[in-house]
Amino acid sequence: MPLTPSLSQIAQAVASGQRSASEVLEACIARIEATEARVNAFTGTRFEAARAQAAQVDAQRARGEPLGPLAGVPFAVKNLFDIAGEVTLAGSRVNRSNPPATADAVLVQRLQDSGAVLVGSLNMDEYAYGFTTENTHYGPCHNPHRPGHVAGGSSGGSGAAVAAGQVPLTLGSDTNGSIRVPSSFCGVWGLKPTFGRLSRRGSYPFVNSIDHLGPFADDLDGLALAYDALQGPDPLDPGCFATTVQAAVPKLDLGVDGLRVGLLGGYFVEHASAPAREAVATAAAALGASATVEWPLAAQARAAAFITSASEGGALHLQRLRTQAADFEPLSVDRFISGALQPAAWYVRAQRFRRVYRDAVNALFQNWDVLIAPATPVAAPAIGTEWIEINGQRFPCRPSIGLLTQPISFAGCPVVAAPMWPTGTDGLPIGVQLIAAPWREDLALRAGRALARAGVAHLKEPAL
Repeated sequence: MPLTPSLSQIAQAVASGQRSASEVLEACIARIEATEARVNAFTGTRFEAARAQAAQVDAQRARGEPLGPLAGVPFAVKNLFDIAGEVTLAGSRVNRSNPPATADAVLVQRLQDSGAVLVGSLNMDEYAYGFTTENTHYGPCHNPHRPGHVAGGSSGGSGAAVAAGQVPLTLGSDTNGSIRVPSSFCGVWGLKPTFGRLSRRGSYPFVNSIDHLGPFADDLDGLALAYDALQGPDPLDPGCFATTVQAAVPKLDLGVDGLRVGLLGGYFVEHASAPAREAVATAAAALGASATVEWPLAAQARAAAFITSASEGGALHLQRLRTQAADFEPLSVDRFISGALQPAAWYVRAQRFRRVYRDAVNALFQNWDVLIAPATPVAAPAIGTEWIEINGQRFPCRPSIGLLTQPISFAGCPVVAAPMWPTGTDGLPIGVQLIAAPWREDLALRAGRALARAGVAHLKEPAL
């Protein structure tokens, strides 16, 4: 279990007056200072500003004023979120010369409006193009359960900081799996909401037509609390489609009666190692699920996601590639260049396919509420790994980590990533994806709570 109180426990303790926000923050800072040299999750800290925020929460309590639902909860954000007065690095060296952000990102501000205390920014793959956070500019992020192994990406610092007990809550982004992969490798809870559910204003983009933003947390109830705080329409963000707030916590059912749960077969079994399949079987048993469901066109969707990511990513950075290619990360620059040179006809074809694909996926949820699949095909590989083996087949490591996540995000479905601990991984976790129909995050959270209450999905103490 984690070394520190969980997000929901901290929120309850501050709300009840059992702990002060300043006391919680100082414990958080001490934990960061004790572990960061082995994790490398942070690219920047703002402890003095955080102390001022925590003191403000405590002053509100002293005056008898009502506190927000996340009052006193420390959090940190992937360094593609704007923080007022700081340069938004997005994992790059190129961005260092940019002017500081003039305002906080919408989601950062919403958490602070709920009383949460911002302590810093987190390591990531350059411009979010990667699955391992082996960042050559800021150093690789290490897995808290086995330093020397990757934390996942591109939100590797976001997953590692929670797993290491540095903070109970982080924000990340997910285009092709960048919340679900670090959640799986680090053994923490993550939520990739429905595409368009949460405002992206004030975040540095990777692929505008697929980017999602969402939270990581150290317990399921805390994940739901954070999700509630992040919700709401944003008329200044044309990509935020939410027009009403769907409260997660009141809608969570403690049981699973009536929840129609299926297991994804075919592609999602063929590309999953034995431990990944074991994680799914354990989750299925806890949820009373046995029927196998075929997800349509998964391989084609992954190919279309690759084409879309390369094309939009390359176009976004075209001018920088022309003038500053040498400043890009070696692991990403060739992919950005190839994307910029990709034929436009490929991109158009991928977008036409996407509409057909979404319709086919959405039809599944006429008969199912939640579908289960592994989040990653294997447990976290060692830093520098070039190849992985899945069911006797050899795959290039970095792109293949997203084999099981890319088809899901290309459809825009919400997913809760639940931390599971199968055998055969030498103590490393592999998460499962709890996938629901668009706009039904409440069902995925309900399934996650059932796994948490059954004791099969939870955090473990890191090896630090």
